[in-house]
Amino acid sequence: MQWYLVAALLTVLTSSQGILTTLSQSNGKYKYDYATIPFLAELFKLSVSGFFLWKECHSSSPPRMTKEWRSVQLYVVPSVIYLIHNNVQFATLTYVDPSTYQIMGNLKIVTTGILFRLVLKRKLSNLQWMAIVLLAVGTTASQVKGCGYAPCDSLFSAPLQGYMLGILSACLSALAGVYTEYLMKKNNDSLYWQNAQLYTFGVIFNMGWLIYGDFKAGFELGPWWQRLFNGYSITTWMVVFNLGSTGLLVSWLMKYSDNIVKVYSTSMAMLLTMVLSIYLFSVKATIQLFLGIIICIISLQMYFMPVHMLVELPQTLPVTSK
Repeated sequence: MQWYLVAALLTVLTSSQGILTTLSQSNGKYKYDYATIPFLAELFKLSVSGFFLWKECHSSSPPRMTKEWRSVQLYVVPSVIYLIHNNVQFATLTYVDPSTYQIMGNLKIVTTGILFRLVLKRKLSNLQWMAIVLLAVGTTASQVKGCGYAPCDSLFSAPLQGYMLGILSACLSALAGVYTEYLMKKNNDSLYWQNAQLYTFGVIFNMGWLIYGDFKAGFELGPWWQRLFNGYSITTWMVVFNLGSTGLLVSWLMKYSDNIVKVYSTSMAMLLTMVLSIYLFSVKATIQLFLGIIICIISLQMYFMPVHMLVELPQTLPVTSK
């Protein structure tokens, strides 16, 4: 499977993630315990990865699997980060609309670029750094609303908590993505074996989070497993499937491509989310939003297009002998 096909599918799934999560709300609130969504998504990813790992183990060429604890314990770190990120993601969507959520999520490109350089020692060209900065400018511009839509002393439409949670979500996503790419590429182990380790810890930590929630509430609503599916609807199950499928595609990209492809794929989801949000949630599109999206598209072109297609390089003149 080509990386660009996976990236395109990831774009579609990511664009529907915020919309499905918002549609699963009732009067701006969740009828279900949203901490159960990441748990079920991790369980779904573990089941899928376990099935394909079982098929690999019964094939003619068994997969490579590093089973030393020194290697396995490294998968604890991204599981903890993803646990926090998934819950922050749901909290963010209680303050901002889906298109704003997707736009703010593009900030992860900036943090990913920085972590690429610091952690993975991946060198980016000056043009690529310019593209990343331009993307940050585009996402910021798309947030600002003019005085015709909001009071001039309040240029941002969402509460401050929403923006703070959005920034935190972007930073956590970048950190988890870069660390996961490091784990996926540090050896030639089977992708499904690596996923099984990652998602096993994911299930354990998400289960621990649910137990912590029970203790915090004094078990007023009963143990978490008795109300695991309370308030669930078809839309809620679509959120679980969407989140799980997105995670599986991301792990494929981490193994065979890189984080920049992943975050640019999710940024393109912004375009779909904006159009669908205008139709589904009556979100008023502003000129700043459209300008910001145009800037983001230019950034995308600058980052991935070959240099000779962006600028006209001077032709080398033949050396003439005197």
